[in-house]
Amino acid sequence: MSYQPIENYAIIGNMRSAALVGLNGSIDWFCFPHFDSPSVFAAILDEHKGGYFKIAPVDPASRCKQYYWPDTNVLITRFYNAEGIAEITDYMPVGDDIVDASDYRIVRRLRGIHGRVRMRIECYPAFNYAMDKHETSLSGKGASFHSSALSLGLASTIPLEKNARGAFAEFETGEEDESHVFVLHKVDKGDGCTITFSAEQANARFKNTIEYWRKWLSRSNYKGRWREMVNRSALILKLLTFEPTGAIVAAPTCSLPEGIGGERNWDYRYTWIRDAAFTIYAFLRIGFTEEATNFMRWVLERSSEDDSGSLQIMYGIDGRHELSEHTLDHLEGYMGSSPVRIGNGAYDQLQLDIYGELIDSIYLYDKHVRPVSFSGWKHIHKHVRWIGENWDQPDDGIWEVRGGQQHFVYSKVMAWVAMDRAVRLAQKRSFPAALFEWIQTRDKIFLEVVEKGWNEKLQAFEQYYGSNTLDASNLMMPLVFFMSPYDPMMSKTMDAILRPPHKGGLVTNSLVYRYNVNEVDDGLTGDEGTFNICTFWLVEALTRAGKVDPLRLEQARLMFEQMLGYANHAGMYSEQIGLSGEALGNTPQAFTHLALISSAYNLDRALG
Repeated sequence: MSYQPIENYAIIGNMRSAALVGLNGSIDWFCFPHFDSPSVFAAILDEHKGGYFKIAPVDPASRCKQYYWPDTNVLITRFYNAEGIAEITDYMPVGDDIVDASDYRIVRRLRGIHGRVRMRIECYPAFNYAMDKHETSLSGKGASFHSSALSLGLASTIPLEKNARGAFAEFETGEEDESHVFVLHKVDKGDGCTITFSAEQANARFKNTIEYWRKWLSRSNYKGRWREMVNRSALILKLLTFEPTGAIVAAPTCSLPEGIGGERNWDYRYTWIRDAAFTIYAFLRIGFTEEATNFMRWVLERSSEDDSGSLQIMYGIDGRHELSEHTLDHLEGYMGSSPVRIGNGAYDQLQLDIYGELIDSIYLYDKHVRPVSFSGWKHIHKHVRWIGENWDQPDDGIWEVRGGQQHFVYSKVMAWVAMDRAVRLAQKRSFPAALFEWIQTRDKIFLEVVEKGWNEKLQAFEQYYGSNTLDASNLMMPLVFFMSPYDPMMSKTMDAILRPPHKGGLVTNSLVYRYNVNEVDDGLTGDEGTFNICTFWLVEALTRAGKVDPLRLEQARLMFEQMLGYANHAGMYSEQIGLSGEALGNTPQAFTHLALISSAYNLDRALG
């Protein structure tokens, strides 16, 4: 094994957990049974200890190709070499094929397409982030792996052998179109592999899974340009939803580095109020209302837990509050990028912007899906009251810096959004509210941002009061209607951000940094890549300015279409892009894909 580039991975999942499948046919990340459960395969975080499930030719393929079955999350990996062509179909059953956790399965079907190819399968689990030992046993149905806390079976249509790490086999693909099936599934402690899974059964599950994804995607109302990329982003966002509760994870991975060899490695397998609210906005834009309804239910459950009106910035997908951060020192990290972190120490940070993003998503839900109930309004009311009393406090900001709290401009802007949308919703629905007080607070926030957030030297809105540095999050101002996109202050802010970094800006060849790490004390060392969501924010800000300046609109289209070229072969984006165009950070990143949908929707509409 050796580390695959992050961009070499695609994702499969069942809205409970997800697996990353490399171009080399190896599943190098998989947590069971849920996104935030301990890992079973984690070779992406340690190529020696992490564990993997690989199916690949014995002789390295001269060429590999990977793609999704059209309009689905069923993945095809194809190997070409001198002996012939072999193909793996990877998927996790969804929909009616899931009754309970025993149905959480990875199905891998291998077919010989042309000729005869010598193949090798290796299933080497490393339970609990490679901390728990396991025993392997074989039976006529396959293999089973037993650790102290979890047992898994591998159903196989060919005989398996075992070694100290797990189960393996070498075999030759037979007649063209002949299939071999491997199914990873849960078994009880001490049991052997309990299921048989023939090629016919695998084909039936395959058809069910195809039908499920195509039926789901058919609900999209997006018919514009870039439909293929928008559809792929929607399918990825759906995979990141936790169906039992309606929560949405920021990413299904942890500790993939924002800079190779650096310490900016975080666990994103949780639900950020901000990310989920933005994701709901993206879903609503293209017609997916069920996901919005499920998330609203999850939010109201969190709101009912505390009468103060205060919310955490993130929660576990099951709603739990404590997400204590730990380091796994026995794992070396992706390409030596340590520490490997699980949990997220930022869960108890103060980030004032989440109230704006949340109430804005509720406002849109009321507008486009169904009216908010009065009991729902009572929860909203207490959040508005809380932000009205606390908006003037310093906080940790959208980027969760660990260098101390500041008066971040973006946080103030989103506090304004919270008050503004609450006023609009109360007026629209005639809900009881302290409207005069809320309007006064809203206007006070606006005037303070314009007075204290504007930097005369930069001729732009700065990151935080007195910082003298830029922040790409301020591109959200015209997107949330805080300021007109062609207001001179906003136009100058865009111009400042559009400059290259060596001239004080944040843009390099259409890619946008979130801020200049050399000018900001964020409490961390090392560099990072350009931030994908920020690039799409700039596209959307330019798009909106294009109503007055056609050159801005053309610039937005060019930047957007260049950004599409940075998706990987499967249409997937991680969090960031490095200097040589490599993917950095956790992948796939919900933030990135939701921003792609939003910018595609608005740019397409602006182009007419």
